[in-house]
Amino acid sequence: MERDGGAPWRTGAGLPLPRGPLGKVASVQETSPHDVAPVATMTDRLRAAIATVIEGKTEAIDMALAVLLSGGHLLLEDVPGVGKTMLARSLARTIDCPAHRIQFTADLLPTDITGVSVFNPDTHEFQFKPGGVFANIVIGDEINRASPKTQSALLEAMAESSVSVDGVTHQLPQPFMVVATQNPIEMQGTYPLPEAQRDRFTASISMGYPARSAELAMLEHHGAANPIDDLRPVTDAEGVLAAIDAVKGVYLHPALRDYIVSLLEGTRTSDQLRLGASPRAGLHLSRTARAKAAMDGRAYVVPEDVSSLAVAVLAHRVLLSPLAMQSAHRTTADVVEEIVSTVPTPRRT
Repeated sequence: MERDGGAPWRTGAGLPLPRGPLGKVASVQETSPHDVAPVATMTDRLRAAIATVIEGKTEAIDMALAVLLSGGHLLLEDVPGVGKTMLARSLARTIDCPAHRIQFTADLLPTDITGVSVFNPDTHEFQFKPGGVFANIVIGDEINRASPKTQSALLEAMAESSVSVDGVTHQLPQPFMVVATQNPIEMQGTYPLPEAQRDRFTASISMGYPARSAELAMLEHHGAANPIDDLRPVTDAEGVLAAIDAVKGVYLHPALRDYIVSLLEGTRTSDQLRLGASPRAGLHLSRTARAKAAMDGRAYVVPEDVSSLAVAVLAHRVLLSPLAMQSAHRTTADVVEEIVSTVPTPRRT
């Protein structure tokens, strides 16, 4: 579904176009060779299936799917009981691929996540026993209840899709996605995630309390049985990999790349923030914008794709300045929203 006329974001009309070999202007077919219609069809089916379990949370479902199609990882931050783990489990159940759930606790060890080499007395050799991270979808439940050392065991897996144990690197299955949940850090028995680990998450969202109508429907439909038991896969790992590959071909106009960099610079120069967004944040924002465009059936990104995702992709990576912390209830999301509202949006000509 196209939300605007398409130009110049589709054809580049009226704005400088990227140039290919020998200075030839790249056409839409050259910059967007993949058909995104199957991506939109697949995500429609995934969205409909997950919505049977997660009542009234279309935006959260769409964000989870955008992160999946961008090849990233998702952090769900909110109070207990609002459906964080249910969303993660529902996403895993709708894809026919291995999924592991790791319950993070204070006594969880890094080797429980990555795996460990065990001596085999029959062969007189050490054999690698994979940990919980060896799956296509890994659900890290209450990730901030484990120690920072255990949390850091996910760093290499999330960044490189591999795990190194005893000097040997083991590749993780593809696609690979971590969906982690965490409670607010002020709650008892939790550890704040290090900035380096938060930066590995493509996006962070809060579920929030459901609307009254959704909560009434939940009481009616979910009271007698667990609705996740009735979920059936609507795609498989190969289908997700094909969709991720198609998303990479979605066209991102140079003016929109400039727009993304301007948003990043806005976080770095704001007196409301003492830590701005990293270059990795810009890469993740461009990838999720491409994913969102493909989900809408477009082979090109429009400015609204970028601006609508900016808070979810950037806010968890930045830190408030002492000045901003003096204001009651001031959040990084508030600051990023203000930056998005002040950075000029590219216009069609």
